[in-house]
Amino acid sequence: MIYTIGIIISFILYILIGVVLSRKVKSSEEYYVSGRKGSTLMVTGTLVASFLSTVSFMGEAGFSYEGYPILLLILVTFNATGYVVGVFFFGRYLRRSKSLTVPEYFGNRFQSNKVRLAAAITTILGISAYLVAVTQGGAVLLSEISGVSYTVALLIMWIVYASFTVLSGAKGVMVNDTIMFFLFSIATYLSFPFIIGKAGGFPDAIIKAATNPERPDLLSWHGITGPGNYMGEPWEALVWAIILGLVWSAVIAISPWQSSRYLMAKNEHVAIRSGVWATISIITIYLFLHISISTITTVNPDINPTEKVFIWAAMNMVPKWLGVVIISGIMAAALSSCASFLQLIGSSITRDIMEQSRNKTYSDKHLLRVSRISMIVVSFIILLIGLWQPPSIMWIGYFAATLFAASWGPVAFASIYSKKVTKTGALWSIIMGFLGVVLGEVLKKMGITLPVYLNPVIIGVILSSLALYFGSKFGEITIEERSFLENILKRPIEANEKEEISITRRYPLYLVASGILIIIVTFVFYYWPLTLAM
Repeated sequence: MIYTIGIIISFILYILIGVVLSRKVKSSEEYYVSGRKGSTLMVTGTLVASFLSTVSFMGEAGFSYEGYPILLLILVTFNATGYVVGVFFFGRYLRRSKSLTVPEYFGNRFQSNKVRLAAAITTILGISAYLVAVTQGGAVLLSEISGVSYTVALLIMWIVYASFTVLSGAKGVMVNDTIMFFLFSIATYLSFPFIIGKAGGFPDAIIKAATNPERPDLLSWHGITGPGNYMGEPWEALVWAIILGLVWSAVIAISPWQSSRYLMAKNEHVAIRSGVWATISIITIYLFLHISISTITTVNPDINPTEKVFIWAAMNMVPKWLGVVIISGIMAAALSSCASFLQLIGSSITRDIMEQSRNKTYSDKHLLRVSRISMIVVSFIILLIGLWQPPSIMWIGYFAATLFAASWGPVAFASIYSKKVTKTGALWSIIMGFLGVVLGEVLKKMGITLPVYLNPVIIGVILSSLALYFGSKFGEITIEERSFLENILKRPIEANEKEEISITRRYPLYLVASGILIIIVTFVFYYWPLTLAM
């Protein structure tokens, strides 16, 4: 009962924030990009909160519990680099464009409504699939904690995230994301010592996990061996982790729910700083979460479905007050992603499809009304799909995210660093990358086993890159395209540039210091106990 009360209180808080902030939304810029006033803390909060979701705290936690915690941490080591790569090589240029949506940026960069429309459609389809997975994860959690049916839980989830997102747009999403970021970060860090303690204390808990006969080689770099192994040979598991890690790095760098957060930053320095803090935050959260998850296997090896492992730990391995924080934190991770995804879908439908198809510009008042209506309609469709489609939290999320790495990755970086890419190449790159991933997934559904190096996203990236190269052999690059590119390549100078740049120059040191600290934590809590076990 106490867990349900904690969730209800958090729900009421998020909705109230949405109601209050909705009164301050007076323009489309405030609704879409929070007036471009985001501080370093708030942009970091919304970056991390929109990335971490039930896919992280349920789907991936279950994957670790099944026997692959270190494999997942290898993957995360690669994907966390996407924040630094993304902000330096794409995000800051995106912000300079002053666009309200990422598809709008592509349309303006290539002076093409077709490119903008293709980017908008892939945004809507890809993020909708991800939104289904995250909503279902939140509903599974709520159903498990409160005892209500899955259908009722899904309906409650829909009402909560749709209400504050529709009301306040990006302004409400950013504030709530920051609160949620603190909540699930605290839940992860504080749960670590309690879970380790219940599993036998340090270093015994790690030693027991490493020598667990139920899951042999649990803490090896390739994951478990024996009958329970479903990731193939060790080299296949490692290749999978590296490929998916690089894919997720690209997703973090250019996907609409991540790169669009930089559009909310107060200035370019804030965007860069936020990217650095997000990198540090993601790595530390994953490190503490998955080391602790690996030890739960020795306490209860029969949690089913495995996606509930962190929820089980919250209810059985930590004090009740912390259990409430953890449950509320997981729910916050779900709601933050749901809100970000819904806001992006509604923005693209209204600004990138409706405005462009009708070839007219709406007034701010009309645009806000239409945006809110489109979000309500989309969220209702997501609700119906969630009721029809059985939950598959991790794998639906992974599929949806990889769509963007393939369809947007090549063209996003080429839009900044190539003066030869044309609108024809950009259009077909987006289309072929999207179709390549879908084709790969269809082949898998038909029972055709693809080698690990031909993951569907690899097929998509290859097709997207080829389409970009050969498509750019056709068409002319207009003066408007060249002018737009020249403008975003010029670094803006702030009024207090000297002060801003002196602060930003400290951030590489923060990154190095955090890296050293993470290595020490990994040595103490993983490598040393593992050597004792061996």
